[in-house]
Amino acid sequence: MSTMEQLLDQLDETREALLVAIAELPDEALLQPNAIGRFSISDVLVNLTAWEAELITGMMRLDQGKKPGTLIAALANRKEYNQKRYEENKGRDLDRVFDDLQKVRAELEGWLEIFSERDLTNPRRYQWFGGKSLKKIIEEVSFGNEMRYVPLMAAFAGNWTDGNSNNGTLTF
Repeated sequence: MSTMEQLLDQLDETREALLVAIAELPDEALLQPNAIGRFSISDVLVNLTAWEAELITGMMRLDQGKKPGTLIAALANRKEYNQKRYEENKGRDLDRVFDDLQKVRAELEGWLEIFSERDLTNPRRYQWFGGKSLKKIIEEVSFGNEMRYVPLMAAFAGNWTDGNSNNGTLTF
């Protein structure tokens, strides 16, 4: 199995796990503040989408032989990047959140086909990533990031459907 096929499989597996985790939640629950830390599930989905969109832009720049400056800056200061995306997108319509989540993932999958096995796996291919391969960056930004939230979303969903008095909100 090629690296691209492995990445596509992992992208599909984690997205399926995420969607299964939140499948039974009503819109009210998806918009509930403080569901995951201080954020709603919708906020987290927007953030995951923003990271993948940034990754796509970075891959586009790599394909053009250019430095993916914004992606590199985001990776260097994830907290600041996350806060900016939150401020830009808070209150986003839930239908749009899910449309973007799906659209951006499909676009990412398409971009994977542009890069050769060497492009994906050689840690020295793109010097801007400090010794990390493009595959590793893709893992971190996409399904690695997504998998961090799946257990939290599943726990929130379980609390919500169990009818806990705090509407499923998780406290840390």
